[in-house]
Amino acid sequence: MGKNNNLAAVSLRKLAEEMEIVNLERLPDTAIRSITADSRQAGPGALFVAIPGLTVDGHDYLEAAVKKGCAAVLVGKGRCRGWKHGKVVCLEVADTPKALGQAAASFHGHPARRMRMIGITGTNGKTTTTYLLESIIKQAGGNPGVIGTVNYRYNAVEIPAPFTTPDPVSLHRILAEMAGNGVTHVIMETSSHALEQKRMAGILFDAALFTNLSRDHLDFHGDMASYFASKKMLFTEYLKENGKAVIICDSHDDAGTDWGRRLLAELRADKSLGYTGKKGRSLVDCGFTGTTVAVREAHESLAGTEARLTTPAGELELRSDLVGTFNLKNLLGAVGVAVALNISGEKIVAGLAQAPAAPGRLERVPAPAGVSVFVDFAHSPDALANVLQTMRRLTAGRLIVIFGCGGDRDRGKRPLMGKVAGEMADVAVLTSDNPRSERAADILRDIEAGILETSLPRLRLEAILQQTAMQGYDIVPSRREAIRETIRHARSGDVVLLCGKGHETYQITPEGRFFFDDRLEAAAQAAVVNW
Repeated sequence: MGKNNNLAAVSLRKLAEEMEIVNLERLPDTAIRSITADSRQAGPGALFVAIPGLTVDGHDYLEAAVKKGCAAVLVGKGRCRGWKHGKVVCLEVADTPKALGQAAASFHGHPARRMRMIGITGTNGKTTTTYLLESIIKQAGGNPGVIGTVNYRYNAVEIPAPFTTPDPVSLHRILAEMAGNGVTHVIMETSSHALEQKRMAGILFDAALFTNLSRDHLDFHGDMASYFASKKMLFTEYLKENGKAVIICDSHDDAGTDWGRRLLAELRADKSLGYTGKKGRSLVDCGFTGTTVAVREAHESLAGTEARLTTPAGELELRSDLVGTFNLKNLLGAVGVAVALNISGEKIVAGLAQAPAAPGRLERVPAPAGVSVFVDFAHSPDALANVLQTMRRLTAGRLIVIFGCGGDRDRGKRPLMGKVAGEMADVAVLTSDNPRSERAADILRDIEAGILETSLPRLRLEAILQQTAMQGYDIVPSRREAIRETIRHARSGDVVLLCGKGHETYQITPEGRFFFDDRLEAAAQAAVVNW
């Protein structure tokens, strides 16, 4: 990514001390030149850490790591028994994923301690909020770096993100590069997978934001309670003793129906967590009434959002190009974090006014005259409902949604998304997303089961769109054809939402991975229509 001056070897004893390994005096003072959990990268001077994964166990690759010439291995408790490789040191810990992060942090000189760390978790809104905070921090004179779903970036450096939250070795290397290149604040999306897998071990955050929670990733977590528990870890295990927790409260309901209020209540109730509001950790709740950061009034249009907020930094009047109530919540979260970091109201307002829209997050793209086309990453029932509900209020003509569901993921959300579309859109076009190893037809059948619970009739897409008052749905398996035919036949006043893939520039099918960008497809068809 950029300049990194921290490439010197580190003593194995020093790393072992960080990982809380006892009997350090018995350890040889071996020089460790790299750390890896991939046996293929375990060359001379490497510490190989055996991580039990979902499908493979790193302990099965110890022999391969030794053959590559590694200097030491780190394994689970009891796994050194019978170790035969005398020249290769074998260390044991109770928790190898946690130890991997601690070792990586130590190897790079604990770069997170040299910057202010901001963690963001939640089902939706994380990426948009990183862009908002990035702009605010720049206005306040800081030099922010971002680690998130779209990319990892700082200064003029920008690389695509293979994962929302990198593995611990990559993460601490990136943080070291950022710290070495003058970054003052790191804004980091912390996924539930990463929290569960302890990828943030070795990092403590100055501020942590909870955006929301709705059904997603249940193929990994199993149920909503487990999903919530993973998100909560950011506030119980990775926040500094004087850190600030910022929580969006979605509704006026109690903690039984609002995950934000539930998190707020649980953090307040657990005295051992130190949320005292004085010298310890403190809580900043954000919402529409009765919260620390609250909306007094707001005006939304297709051109953006204007709002007046009450905050500890005073009353703020905001103007943003972002559209919709769910984006107003993202603005609230960004303001809450900025207030927690003691950034002035003037800098907050200026930063939000200049913040760009996040790629693929209700991103406006070229469209035929009179038609509005947006690309959005909504790929869960709640996210789809939020964007449809928002655009319904702002649509003069028909609200048209094109979407699908990813293969090899939570099948239970497919009919739920179909039902949302059937109830909230005038026209729904079911199409392929990233089917991965599944047949697209099977996924579309699962989605259609939800639409069949609504009154939206199935009709031929061209016939629906050619009559301005007609409603209905159709199934067009080819995403390219679905986008082109919809935009070709859309009428003045219509709003077309391309949902599910957002910023992605690929499509994954059983045949492989191919280039595909909703924004380019929409723009190409719009150019044809306008011509």
